[in-house]
Amino acid sequence: MFEVVAVDEDDGTIEIQQFDGTIGELEIENWAQMLLLEVSPPEDWSGSVDMDPDDYVGTKEGEMPSGFHDPLEFLDNL
Repeated sequence: MFEVVAVDEDDGTIEIQQFDGTIGELEIENWAQMLLLEVSPPEDWSGSVDMDPDDYVGTKEGEMPSGFHDPLEFLDNL
């Protein structure tokens, strides 16, 4: 499953993004020869994000990740 994300008529290419986020190119001249079916978008969008549930479970909204430093924090100390 992929989505067309760009068409470059000057280069003769079609840029696609696979469900897992991988970007690829197809030649426009090969497009007409492909057997393609239009499908609905997947219900589970997380395949393209490449995050495990462990990466975002347990964090509270507004909580800064460990090791995060606000680059403007020094202004409060002036």
